[in-house]
Amino acid sequence: MNTQKYVVVDIETTGHSPAKGDRIIQLAMVTIENGEITDTYTTFINPRRTIPLFIQDLTNITEEDVADAKTFEHYAETIYEKMQDAIFVAHNTNFDLPFLQAELKRSGLSKWQGLTMDTVELVRLMYPTAFSFKLQDITSELGIPLESAHRADDDAMATALLFLRAKNDLESLPYDTLAFLHKRSFQLKSDLSRLFFELTQKKRSAQSDDFDRFQGVPLKARKIFEKDRIDSPIPRDWREGLETVFPNFEKRPSQYDMMATIENALNEKKEVVIEASTGMGKTIAYLLPAVNYALDTGKQVLISTYTTHLQDQLVLKEGRMIEAFIGSPVRISLIKGLSHYIDLTRFVELLQSDDESYDETFTIMQVLVWLTATKTGDLNEINASSGGQFVVDKIRRSHIRKLSKQERKADFYEFALNQARHAHIIVTNHAFLLNQHLSKKTILTNVGAYIWDEAHQVVQAAVSQHEKTFVYTQWKYIFGQIGSFDDKQLASALFETAERTGFSTVPEMLKLESLFLRFTALFDEVSGLIAAEFTARFAHSRHKKNSALLSELSLSDSRFTEMLYYLNEWIDLSQLILQKAERLSEKTMKDQLTIADWRYWTEEMMVKAVEFSEIFVFPVIEEVSWIEGDLRSLPTSLSLYKRPFAVASLVDKVVAPAREGKAVIWLSGTMTVPANERFIVNQIGIPQHVPILKFEPPKDFYQGAHVYIVEDMPDIQHVSQHEYIESVADAVIQTVIVTEGRCFVLFTSQDMLRKTVDLIQDTGLLDDYMLFAQGISSGSRMKLLKSFQRFQKSVLFGTNSFWEGVDVPGDALRAVVVVRLPFTSPDEPIFKARSAIITREGINPFLQYALPEAVLRLRQGFGRLIRSKNDKGLFIVLDRRIETKSYGREFISALPKVKVSKVSLEKMVTDIEAWYNKQ
Repeated sequence: MNTQKYVVVDIETTGHSPAKGDRIIQLAMVTIENGEITDTYTTFINPRRTIPLFIQDLTNITEEDVADAKTFEHYAETIYEKMQDAIFVAHNTNFDLPFLQAELKRSGLSKWQGLTMDTVELVRLMYPTAFSFKLQDITSELGIPLESAHRADDDAMATALLFLRAKNDLESLPYDTLAFLHKRSFQLKSDLSRLFFELTQKKRSAQSDDFDRFQGVPLKARKIFEKDRIDSPIPRDWREGLETVFPNFEKRPSQYDMMATIENALNEKKEVVIEASTGMGKTIAYLLPAVNYALDTGKQVLISTYTTHLQDQLVLKEGRMIEAFIGSPVRISLIKGLSHYIDLTRFVELLQSDDESYDETFTIMQVLVWLTATKTGDLNEINASSGGQFVVDKIRRSHIRKLSKQERKADFYEFALNQARHAHIIVTNHAFLLNQHLSKKTILTNVGAYIWDEAHQVVQAAVSQHEKTFVYTQWKYIFGQIGSFDDKQLASALFETAERTGFSTVPEMLKLESLFLRFTALFDEVSGLIAAEFTARFAHSRHKKNSALLSELSLSDSRFTEMLYYLNEWIDLSQLILQKAERLSEKTMKDQLTIADWRYWTEEMMVKAVEFSEIFVFPVIEEVSWIEGDLRSLPTSLSLYKRPFAVASLVDKVVAPAREGKAVIWLSGTMTVPANERFIVNQIGIPQHVPILKFEPPKDFYQGAHVYIVEDMPDIQHVSQHEYIESVADAVIQTVIVTEGRCFVLFTSQDMLRKTVDLIQDTGLLDDYMLFAQGISSGSRMKLLKSFQRFQKSVLFGTNSFWEGVDVPGDALRAVVVVRLPFTSPDEPIFKARSAIITREGINPFLQYALPEAVLRLRQGFGRLIRSKNDKGLFIVLDRRIETKSYGREFISALPKVKVSKVSLEKMVTDIEAWYNKQ
């Protein structure tokens, strides 16, 4: 077989199953020989059956397109001949090849035999940080042309170009990396091992290259900022010339006022709170004065954000624009919490193993490729499968393991710390900054000013930082990995190593097992008691999934204390044995892997011991513990959580030192609510004397927005949930049809979302639309958003995380539908605990807590709609309480000054139709 010949195939079909009568409607083939495209072939095929409407919408292939085409049998021999002596390539061979084989068989031809290469598998490996591996997404990211996605001719050509690009990039990898990849490539699902073999043979041996190495593993070469490497840039007055470097820049007085305010706060070392609405150009408005301040004073400015997207944007986009404006390099560094970074020693240990699942093998291969490209070492860059996430988590840096001098030299976290010490601007996240008072390696020594962007999220970040969890299935998984001496798991392997090498005595090892068995037996006993209490507590509940404060259950503290005793005894003895094992001078590779695994799982048990003790044994004031479970699967579904419900003191530990002679600037698009302007700042603990300054976009910014309140919806508090959902489904269907999709539908409950989507799908009225639903459709929040934006006729159903932090510019989003006002459920544990405290202080928890929180969230929901002054959109509220309750005006007044119409559903649909006809 000529391995230099590849045939790249793409097909469009009427459905997914040839056995159920689905047929090919278009086929395209691109032949590659010796790295060049030598032939193309494409044809429509008459399926002799109706093409479903959603397929026509997806592919833009109509009944008319295939009317004059012949059936597959007519083309079968030509297709078969083109596939001979070639490697079959497709973007998801598991779909294209079986479908094609079935059609060839139906045409009387024998089964095609040959090697296959799947470009999905190839690009997942070669571009592990890509956001999505769908053909349209990955080609767009790599700059490969794809004019009409889901047309076989364009898709096949794009796949061929993608294959050539990936093959070329693979060839550029260092020999050592290719050798590591080739060793594991035999476990892949397609025949990519042939490709790795050819490339390793071509390179033959390690060559000089620009890569660093850690114990033989190639890393992208990194260089620390050299403080005197460049001439010190000269600050530039931001009042003139911004239009020369910022695309589509328009002079906005409010942005300039905000810059002046920040410049003054930096120079005068003041603390201020700034609310800057959408359309303000907020990021540039603080970054440019911050850079000027750093260059002027020699002091660093630390910028803390909440979202990864904004951190990357600051470093890669806005930072470069500032450099262009100033005309000289500006040193901007990015640093995150320790657990973001890879532990290279652990990864090298993992490389020595070969007993892995497909997902584990594939993720190790992704990491090998990623290490040749990453500048940060942040493992969250890797788009790993859910099965591979275990590998990613296993190789994270931890506070527990100390590094040697050699390890520190190569370590990415140490590199980030050094970069930060030499930077003008340090960019980080709230979680990292909130932990700095605990860190011995502080980077705050030369920081002269702090800017907290997305400041309203400081509350959530502080809560998350101090959250402790106790998940039954996680504990049982760890127990299964460790095992007893009879289980043939890790404990058994450690015992065999101890017997053979003598690093530990038999009595010592037996005591270790005895402690483990005693603890796990107590764990099962206590889990059963908790499950029984939980079942009794919710015996009459109509919901299967429930939650309760831990204090509401009658549980004996003595059993928890006894469990913790045996757990700590096991950890102490395990560490002692581990120290002896690591001092062994002669160890086989198997011994090294056993000891490394034992160290990892001992550390995991140490982390779990802290979580366990802080939830059950040593409760803290201002923290709430609760339990969640599904009555259908106890104790397996048990999860316990502990979170602080007040964070001001936690934030103050970090901010208080900064208030001594340094500027502190808090920024957010939603920092206030009309009736309680200091709702957020009081939670953060910002002093009363610190002013809140507001900067609004131009008056015409929201001219394209219109708010509708649907008056004839049923009252949510006076009808059954089913009746309300029926009305919601009807309103959503009518809205989607009149806007032709491009809608967000926002819920506060996953249960209501699911039932609404199910009902809409049952009606069949939106079968022509692509429906994406959080918690139902697969993929992360950002993947759902990308999928939503890909289709013209699409609807996205989301819950809490879609109320903010999601940008859909322009006509991609036409309407936001609010199903119910975003109040937190009164049964939510933190809400319940905080409300109880507020009530004891003689304050109304609804007015002082529940209402401001809901108003803030509604403001954030509105912010999804209008992202520029040219955007047009509808904000539709289905919850009548916004007009029937006295507190409703709080929601209305929190929205920008836009037109508000209170109308029936029928009138709203008519108005929208007329509105769009004018566009």
